[in-house]
Amino acid sequence: MTSLHTNTMVPPRQGMSPASSMPHGEEHLDLGRLLGILIDNKWKIILMTLLFGIAGFVYSQLVTPIYQGDALVQVERAGGNTGADEIAAMLTEEEPRTAAQVEILRSRLIIGQAASQQKLDISVAPVVFPVVGNAIIRHEILRPAFAEGRPEVWGGESINVESLSVDPELVNQPLTLEVAQDGGYRLLGMEEEVLLTGRPGERSEASTPWIEIRVSEIQAPPGARFTIVKRSPQGAINSLKSRFNVLQKGESDTGVLELILTGPDRAEVEASLNAIAEVYLAQNIARQAAEAEKSLAFLDEQLPRVREQLVEAENRLNDYRTEQESVDLSQETQNVLTSMVDIESRMNELEMQESELSRRFTPNHPVYAALLDKKAQLQRERANLEERTSHLPETQQQILRMTRDVEVTQQIYVQLLNRMQELNIAKAATVGNVRIIDFAMVKPWPIKPRPALILVIAMLVGLLLAICLILLHGLLSKGVESAEQLEDLGLPVYATVPRSLDQMKLVKRIKYRKDKLSKHAIGSFLAKSHPTDMAVEAIRGLRTSLHFAMMDARNNCIMITGPSPGIGKSFITINLAFVCAQAGQKVLVIDSDMRKGNLHHTFKDKSEKGLSEVISGKLAAEKAIRASDVPGLHYMTRGVAPPNPSELLMRQEFAEMVHEVSQAYDLVFIDTPPILAVTDASIIGKVAGTSLLVARFGVNPLREVRIAVRRLETTGVEVKGCILNAIEKTAAISYGYGYYNYSYK
Repeated sequence: MTSLHTNTMVPPRQGMSPASSMPHGEEHLDLGRLLGILIDNKWKIILMTLLFGIAGFVYSQLVTPIYQGDALVQVERAGGNTGADEIAAMLTEEEPRTAAQVEILRSRLIIGQAASQQKLDISVAPVVFPVVGNAIIRHEILRPAFAEGRPEVWGGESINVESLSVDPELVNQPLTLEVAQDGGYRLLGMEEEVLLTGRPGERSEASTPWIEIRVSEIQAPPGARFTIVKRSPQGAINSLKSRFNVLQKGESDTGVLELILTGPDRAEVEASLNAIAEVYLAQNIARQAAEAEKSLAFLDEQLPRVREQLVEAENRLNDYRTEQESVDLSQETQNVLTSMVDIESRMNELEMQESELSRRFTPNHPVYAALLDKKAQLQRERANLEERTSHLPETQQQILRMTRDVEVTQQIYVQLLNRMQELNIAKAATVGNVRIIDFAMVKPWPIKPRPALILVIAMLVGLLLAICLILLHGLLSKGVESAEQLEDLGLPVYATVPRSLDQMKLVKRIKYRKDKLSKHAIGSFLAKSHPTDMAVEAIRGLRTSLHFAMMDARNNCIMITGPSPGIGKSFITINLAFVCAQAGQKVLVIDSDMRKGNLHHTFKDKSEKGLSEVISGKLAAEKAIRASDVPGLHYMTRGVAPPNPSELLMRQEFAEMVHEVSQAYDLVFIDTPPILAVTDASIIGKVAGTSLLVARFGVNPLREVRIAVRRLETTGVEVKGCILNAIEKTAAISYGYGYYNYSYK
């Protein structure tokens, strides 16, 4: 037999696939095998996908829905109300600055007033069951009888807190309102202490700490609880602002803005969004009227002074005329006076416009510069007229100046009065440059969650997760999948036994006293109850192959072992013994697993008076051997479980007993414990003439088989060959491009 060493590579056999000669860890990825693994586990994938889909549906029903409301406002270009506005309108922007209006809408000035109007600084939340509590309220499930007196709130139960004021130390601190038996309520602190009591419709107050609350309505049974929080102004603003958004409608700076607000309460969303729009409109109107108010204040201050100047000018003129005995002006002087008064009037109007423009622009601005140029031109015209009057007599000049002062001051006074009337009218008629096009409207369906989308995503996640887990398990699970893989290790494969569904019906579960988990035990012979089963036919082929396995054997004892438990060693042993007995041979089956052997269940017998008693000298071998109901088939149970099975097997009595029975029977089959679990198989293998190793399809990795063979060879036991058990027709094998073969150094 070819032995395996870590420093040499087993040469690939002729006809082997190239993958079999590749070093360990460099195997190619067989996509066909991976596809086959997915097909083999299609029901697991479908089940996990459905489970995730159900979980997604349940989540969409339990999560609180979020509604969205929208309103539409338009920001128009402000019209010119003053002379300066009319001049500036030609050179300033004609379209509204939408970005600035968006920031104004999201400012604390607007959001804060809206939050205050809607009393968003008072938060009232019901005490609910975990996970499903909000869904119970949302679907209006009424309180059942068993929930009477419990604090959780059910469908149709609510309270209305009209006002709440607390000490600064209680701001943002949760308080509990509990409905009392008499229809009133108790307000509890964080440590369940009673802070105050009250009744709906009445204002209640406590002094230490100071709390003032008014609950207008209670629709809940006694014992129901609600959590109340007095938010800080900033907290209320942030809460509303986080749910509010402003979008511009249209591709350019149209001035049309869409206000969007989300929240779990449709009524609150609609009311809060309307409040924001109305506060924004009122703020815009107040801003437009503020300019007129400032101008009126300036005129109120200037009008008394101009009136005094007019009276003084008239008195000076009258006194001078009286002194000069009523001097009249010539026609030429009268014309000059008219021109000068007109220039002074225009100069005064420009000065009023300049005072308004100086609040908006610098002297370098084109509008301001144009006004200054016009003012300089009028000043030059006035200087020219003054030069023309310099040749007049002194009396005429004095009368001219005094008359000019009177008429100019009178015109200024009249202009101020007219301007005040205009501003009062403008102030009263101010409508602002903002109008609400559409008031708030909330969509009847929530924007989230979206059950259909959640269901699809959940099922996709379940599908991908199932595929990943199955592929990962398939890649990590390197169980033997073909006889060629075992032969590449140098192990002749004497039989490949298909997995039998009928065999699973013969398996029963037993439980040992010291084991928490039950184990499988074979209740009957498959070869007896289903003689035409494919597994039985394979075992009959193994019976034929035994001749070649035992050609050079020193006795007729056959040890059947395996790397790990649960791979079908006992199944192979008893059914192989059965078909050999049917062929006319005298066969003995020995259960050498003195720890957990269960072959006695197959023969409907007890484990006592078996191998352990024979080795320990308490019972003769011929008395421990029992006849079965199958002609030619005898068996020996494991006996009472000893504390030292390995030490018992090492005794000479065991070797003598095997030698004795081998002469009395044509074949002796010894079923052993797994070699990688205990050393019993290594001890038994030295006594048996032939050793066979059982590997289970898809369960025992090649590395595990290799270690099991090496462990037996280390103790001098030669493994004649291998039996591949429980082979399944899987898509992973059918679709694969070949088997995974390994080469070892």
